[in-house]
Amino acid sequence: MKRQVALATLLSALVVVGSSANADTISYSLGLGNPAISGYTGPYVGVLVNRTSGTTADITFTSLSNGSQTFLIGDGGTAAVNVNASSWLLSSILGTNAGTGFSPGPFSNGGSGNEDGFGSFNQNIDDFDGYTHSTSSVSFTLTNLSGSWASAADVLAPNASGYVAAAHVFVASCSSAASCDAGTGALATGFATVPEPGTASVLGLGLIVLGLSRRR
Repeated sequence: MKRQVALATLLSALVVVGSSANADTISYSLGLGNPAISGYTGPYVGVLVNRTSGTTADITFTSLSNGSQTFLIGDGGTAAVNVNASSWLLSSILGTNAGTGFSPGPFSNGGSGNEDGFGSFNQNIDDFDGYTHSTSSVSFTLTNLSGSWASAADVLAPNASGYVAAAHVFVASCSSAASCDAGTGALATGFATVPEPGTASVLGLGLIVLGLSRRR
């Protein structure tokens, strides 16, 4: 019994970290880093998808902190998503950084492209250049031109490698975005994505098995 309770607790925690739906929003935690940043403990970036209508959604990437490190985002492939549509309009790209000496942007539509180690995503947002232009938050709007999205969870779909979103991460030596200083430089730079392909499906199956076990 104790083992079943412990397993249920662990699975529930992982579901919250992987993605969570509330009304017309869903969030993803980018906690898997490529070898360049995997030595620093994530999660690195939070991604919020807010479906504002059947054909529009606002996407927001927000840098996270862990102890004495904050994970800013920027440069090529600043924010990448795999849009669940055959055609769409990208608009309203906005990036901010509460730290000292940063000048986020200008941002541009990077089209499709690879995020190192995590495959190709069909919509990338590019920042101008380097650490001093990095951002602690970047948001943009997607408008579906080929159909509609039934829910926030329907806005993004896994790419060929099984990932829905990724980010280009700068590891900064500061405990929060507001305390970061562009003059100190970055400790490392790399890419991050969701923990693993198919996490939600695997966890859902685990919960079903656990429920059957309880019935027995």
